[in-house]
Amino acid sequence: MAERTETTEQRDLARELTAAVRGEVSFAAADRALVTMDASNYRRVPRAVVAPRDADDVAAALRVCREHGVPVVPRGGGTSIAGQATGVGVVLDFTRHLRRIVSLDPVARTAVVQPGVVLDELRTAAGAHGLTFGPDPSTHSRCTLGGMIGNNSCGAHSVAWGTTADNVAELALLTYGGERVRAGRGAAGTGGPAGLPPRLRDGVRALVDGELALLRTGYPELPRRISGYALDALLPERSADLARALTGSEGTLGVLTEATVRLVETPKARALAVLGYPDESAAAEAAHTLLPYGPLTVEGMAADLVGDAVRSAAGLPEGGAWLFVETGGESGGAAVARAEALCRAAADGTTGRTVVADPAGRRALWRVREDASGTATRLPDGSEAWPGWEDCAVPPARLGPYLRDFRALLAQHGLRGTPYGHFGDGCIHVRIDFDLLTPPGIRRFREFSYDMGELVVSHGGSLSGEHGDGQARAELLPKMYGPALVGLFERFKDLWDPAAGLNPGMLVRPARLDANLRFAVLPRRPVPVEFGYPQDGGDFSAAVRRCVGVAKCRTTGTSSGPSDVMCPSFRATGEEQHSTRGRARLLHEMLAGEVVTDGWRSAEVRDALDLCLSCKGCRSDCPVGVDMATYKAEFLHHHYAGRLRPAAHYVMGRLPEWLRAAAPAAPVLNALARTPLAAVGKRLAGITPERPVPHLAGEPFTRWWWRRRREPGAAPEAPAGPVVILWPDTFTNFLSPEVGRAAVRVLESAGLRPLLPPATPLRPPGTPLPRRRPPRRRALCCGLTYVSTGQLDRARAVMRHTVEVLGPLLAAGRPLVVLEPSCAAALRTDLPELLPDDPRAARLAASVRTFAQALEELAPDWRPPRLDRPVVGQTHCHQHAVLGDGAERRLRERAGLVGELSGGCCGLAGNFGFERGHYEVSVACAEDQLLPAVRASGDGAEVLADGFSCRTQLGGLTDRRGRHLAEVLAEALREGPAGR
Repeated sequence: MAERTETTEQRDLARELTAAVRGEVSFAAADRALVTMDASNYRRVPRAVVAPRDADDVAAALRVCREHGVPVVPRGGGTSIAGQATGVGVVLDFTRHLRRIVSLDPVARTAVVQPGVVLDELRTAAGAHGLTFGPDPSTHSRCTLGGMIGNNSCGAHSVAWGTTADNVAELALLTYGGERVRAGRGAAGTGGPAGLPPRLRDGVRALVDGELALLRTGYPELPRRISGYALDALLPERSADLARALTGSEGTLGVLTEATVRLVETPKARALAVLGYPDESAAAEAAHTLLPYGPLTVEGMAADLVGDAVRSAAGLPEGGAWLFVETGGESGGAAVARAEALCRAAADGTTGRTVVADPAGRRALWRVREDASGTATRLPDGSEAWPGWEDCAVPPARLGPYLRDFRALLAQHGLRGTPYGHFGDGCIHVRIDFDLLTPPGIRRFREFSYDMGELVVSHGGSLSGEHGDGQARAELLPKMYGPALVGLFERFKDLWDPAAGLNPGMLVRPARLDANLRFAVLPRRPVPVEFGYPQDGGDFSAAVRRCVGVAKCRTTGTSSGPSDVMCPSFRATGEEQHSTRGRARLLHEMLAGEVVTDGWRSAEVRDALDLCLSCKGCRSDCPVGVDMATYKAEFLHHHYAGRLRPAAHYVMGRLPEWLRAAAPAAPVLNALARTPLAAVGKRLAGITPERPVPHLAGEPFTRWWWRRRREPGAAPEAPAGPVVILWPDTFTNFLSPEVGRAAVRVLESAGLRPLLPPATPLRPPGTPLPRRRPPRRRALCCGLTYVSTGQLDRARAVMRHTVEVLGPLLAAGRPLVVLEPSCAAALRTDLPELLPDDPRAARLAASVRTFAQALEELAPDWRPPRLDRPVVGQTHCHQHAVLGDGAERRLRERAGLVGELSGGCCGLAGNFGFERGHYEVSVACAEDQLLPAVRASGDGAEVLADGFSCRTQLGGLTDRRGRHLAEVLAEALREGPAGR
């Protein structure tokens, strides 16, 4: 009876919310699963998700929830660290509709924004007037103004421009009871005509007037005091600033519908001084001494967050820790002069220093710092590390002693962490290797948290210096403020929200800090899987746990780096379920089995993964290395086990088999592809009608190769240089053999000796011929198309054959040159991860080289022909993610091909863009970066696209032909004197 009553109440709630709200209302498992977590350790399952269109929608949703006694949680980008963006009632998602910049006044230096506005959108709009919004957390490309106001976010530049509370002028809110509030400063802030309703006005006045002494003495003075309610802002000597008092209230007092924020002038030029120190303590001791020089920011980071490759690429000076100190000025020279003066003043304690004025160089360095929020989730040995004590703050002059005591406390509890953060403000971020999976580990987490609270308070600090208290630290607020002030917080909450309907369990009367942990619902033992997951101990649950919610995949612009690939489907759709984080959340809930209940058969997970392009961009661009392409292949394998697959899986997934069989009839099939029968064939094959059938080569590359070797005089004399094994991938062999022919010409010109592998394993000398006729030759294959469609048994079979054939050839250390980037990435990563117990697979993967890498390593003195023309195009997403493009950049530079290639993904992505239902998203991905760059280039620009998919997409959507770098160089060799 109770279950039926609960179901009836749920139906009534759904019916009334749907009738009252014009925005989207969803009780679907997938939508609820997407918001069970934020970027914290906590998880709560909501009853519904509502995306209001305007303030009236918010009021309507609150009314219905109030009538049903259902709590409400406002949510922005979901990057909160303390758990305050999760809830069990109705989640209000402001990122879908309420994301408009209502107005921007450059004279008054203010902007009116809705809560769903992404910070970078406001900064871009303000930047047109030489202004910006001062607070800038590392999640600036996806966090929302509503979330920043809820948590009183700060960011790197708070030493110059303060916290969000310092930059808020007025707030428009709705209480759970339906009262409309406009909160500002002074009389209007406490009861003027645009201020509070009488009940709230009188209550706020009585509370403040009755506790003046406590409000004046109960708060520590430090720049990053974020914990608790900022009730001292209501004091008369502080202009009774209600907007400031409500900033940082974490959605527990009112639901924000609009905000007026202050803007600051952007320095015309900036420079970045990076100072090296022996260790983090030395850097911490020095940070506050730099503040008198007026820096824009003083950020700190230790060496254990930076790998050697990243350190070298970013150009960090010598040291065990660094301070990133930014200066501004009216000109580049003035900014650099300030940075150099600061370096001179700090010289005695530094191990090295550098000043960077170039914008690209500064972006590269800042990216190292910003990505630390994700990088810190894995310690150098691969151990998992979690938030919980992410952002405590102490007075800046106390930072050095505090860090030493903090390290000692970690050691006392047998824990490890890697501190970094806002050293100039005394605010430290750290993720700690808590064991949050077992009862003893959770007990230690709780004990450490209590000791940590004591330590922070003993240094005059704040439990939270940026992200708010939420559930992670609110239980410890009595340690910081004492029972009297915490009691005042409770009275303030009860005044604004007497029904306790807004974000219950947060900040006031909080849930225990060790309750509702996100990992409690996951399987205790590893689930059976196909891939090896070497970075996660073979545990698929651990691989899914990699996603901590920092949401870099939700970036829609190029602010995080123009060369980034992740996440093309989110950039095309703007939908959380089509982001890397959204898919990871659904996989988490699939493993949990509470919201998503069908396990590997889940339709919710299948639908979310359907628009994953398997571009592998997250493997490199995600700060924690989530590899959604692999997770997708794993899921599809289990999802379709023993079941009929989509037609495209049988056609596109087994493309190597079909192309091999079709090669002898290429002329006939090419002719049929231009008839009405092609439309029928595409429909049966699950291929979108907008895509033309690719043209089959009249002579496959391998046939050309062997004919060239057999016919007298058809091939030049083989060079005497190093032997390289040239991989005859399916795409080059059957669809673009001109790429293979060009590569042979260039490699031979460079003095290398390319050889093609045989189709069957070589017989050792003296082995007798088999008596029976040998079986039909099997083509070599990297397994890419089978992997991308989740046909992992077939993938493993073809990979084993490939390993058997290539093993003897590569034993002598010969490189395997792969022209198609997607095949190279499959051989480098998918093959060893599907054959983890075969040492030959690891050797094969290590032998893989791209065309440019082979030339650079084996023919370093070869000079390519000079072309001296601009280039445009796109670095293949798999190359970006797995192989890197440094050798390609250097080869282009030596050949006089100038310019940068676009980031992102072309959108075709192998089978993805050919499958029915994907065409619009495929084109939208191409329109993100690739197509605009090609259109903007001149006719004389060389369009480079090393991937067959990229060339196909360009040919279908533009009148420009993309070519492999090998083709461009081979053409130049034919037309001019050969390179040396």
